[in-house]
Amino acid sequence: MTAKTAEARAVERANQAFYDAVENSDLDALEGVVLDGPLAETVAVVHPGWPVLRGRREVMRSFALIMANTDYIQFFLTDVEIGVDGDAAVVTCTENILTGGPAEEDDPAGSSLVGGLVVATNVFRRTADGWQLWVHHGSPVLAEQDDETEAAENEE
Repeated sequence: MTAKTAEARAVERANQAFYDAVENSDLDALEGVVLDGPLAETVAVVHPGWPVLRGRREVMRSFALIMANTDYIQFFLTDVEIGVDGDAAVVTCTENILTGGPAEEDDPAGSSLVGGLVVATNVFRRTADGWQLWVHHGSPVLAEQDDETEAAENEE
């Protein structure tokens, strides 16, 4: 295994730890993933539909709010690409998200699950504690293009 491959795998593990923490509503685990220290005020996040949040405190607060108001969330990551350059790494991926609410009286199995797609860019910084999340930007995928639509657009 080359050094670059080892670094990419370490970044991939950090990226998965981020999603696992959110999926499990584990704020303590997320605290360990999000960049701290001298660069804590440069941490930033853009949740789909939200303005840019800056500073570790605001970012952690936003995730705490999301976790407190989300009964169920599961991420299936696809199209994962990882680039490492020195002490910085970029991960791009598609978050295939499945969410659902609590069981209702008329639906004892729980509310219906809802799926959505978000494309994300996660920037990690190498620290003494390993790779930590510096920036997370999620953008909703509003519509999928089929081959015919794409071909028609390319002809214009």
